[in-house]
Amino acid sequence: MCETTSSALPRAVISRSALAAAASAAVAAGGYTADLRRDAWGHGVLSIAQAVTGAGADRVLVDSEGEVDTLRLEGITGVTSGVPDIDSSLLYGLPDDDGVLALRPVMRLTGRVLSTKRLRRGDAVSYGYTYRAPKDTVVALVTGGYAQGIVRALGNRAHVEVDGTSRPIVGRVAMDVCVVDLAGKDVAPGAEVTYFGGTGPAAPSLARWAAITGMTVPELVTVAGAHAARGWES
Repeated sequence: MCETTSSALPRAVISRSALAAAASAAVAAGGYTADLRRDAWGHGVLSIAQAVTGAGADRVLVDSEGEVDTLRLEGITGVTSGVPDIDSSLLYGLPDDDGVLALRPVMRLTGRVLSTKRLRRGDAVSYGYTYRAPKDTVVALVTGGYAQGIVRALGNRAHVEVDGTSRPIVGRVAMDVCVVDLAGKDVAPGAEVTYFGGTGPAAPSLARWAAITGMTVPELVTVAGAHAARGWES
């Protein structure tokens, strides 16, 4: 299995259609001020500000006067104090504690398969050998590790989505990569892996991550979004 570097980042893919629907729903639910601190919870301040004010929000709460000045150039009112009253879970399409989604997630966090390897029963993966294959299988080395918000506690306890199917993360999560059990299936290098978000089985995964790690859903999505390469999809 090949090595990688921290330049092989996961992608935080923002859905334009999900963002438009979420912004409209959040504003319609009531309130005037949207919480866009911490780079809009890792989603990107400017795009979220445009969407939520376009849907009717009066202002957005941000971290710095520099962001206020940038937003002013776009005709958007930003503030650095006050209490946000627009529902952030709706705005970002986040699951509740039970993993229930009211809306499609705005962000989809993805990695890529770097390589695959066949394991025989009893073979171990990752450092510390916390996982040994219970039977012959195929595993994939995937971009995304604890340096990018794929928290170490998720090893041997969380799942990702590969080709529309839920697959477990096995072994310890490394700094920039993790290992996924493909259950004997072969997947081509470069294939996309979804950690959370989208419309498939990984969509509500942040709720499971929160239960495993003790972190909140907002904390998890913010950290992951801040350490990923941002992209867009329809």
